[in-house]
Amino acid sequence: PALFMENARKGSIVSRANSIGSTSASSVPNTDDEDSDYHQESCKELYKDQRRRKHTQAEQKRRDAIKKGYNDLQAIVPTCEQQDFSISSQKLSKAIVLQKTIDYIQFLHKEKKKQEEEVSTLRKDVMALKIMKVNYEQIVKAHQDNPNEGKNLISDEVKFNVFQGIMDSLFQSFNASVSVTSFQELSACVFSWIEEHCKPQVLQDVVIGVLHKVKSQLY
Repeated sequence: PALFMENARKGSIVSRANSIGSTSASSVPNTDDEDSDYHQESCKELYKDQRRRKHTQAEQKRRDAIKKGYNDLQAIVPTCEQQDFSISSQKLSKAIVLQKTIDYIQFLHKEKKKQEEEVSTLRKDVMALKIMKVNYEQIVKAHQDNPNEGKNLISDEVKFNVFQGIMDSLFQSFNASVSVTSFQELSACVFSWIEEHCKPQVLQDVVIGVLHKVKSQLY
């Protein structure tokens, strides 16, 4: 019995020791896991801060670029300059700057088209003058080669009468056929008049008639 009681006492002591050891072990915190979680959270916060700073810098750069663009427009577009001293202290809004820029671009397009039309007209005039120059040079050369040809055969008065008779005949038909109310009507009527009254046969008949008339006056 004494041996049995001693063994029971030892078993009870060992059981209580194991119980105390397991309780103590379960109460000790897992410091390795906590350090790992803290490190991950710190990395996440650092990454978020970096992204936030980059986004802020990009947004500020975009705003600066837009501001510079509007300032450049105000410096380039003449109509954006303040003319009224009473509002000189007020800054033009972005909407006004854009509208004035659009108006100025449209004005430049119209001016460009107008200048292109003027250049085209001047080119036609230059071409016509070159043709006239060549014709006059040929006439002068012909006179230089034959200075006595046709001299004193027909007086200037007779030439003028012939020219006047032809022009009067053409003007009468032109005045009766062509309307000059507007440029559109003039353009439409002129072509019809040319096709009808300026044919070679018609002009020949007009010239022959005028020559017969002048001849009858002379003789």
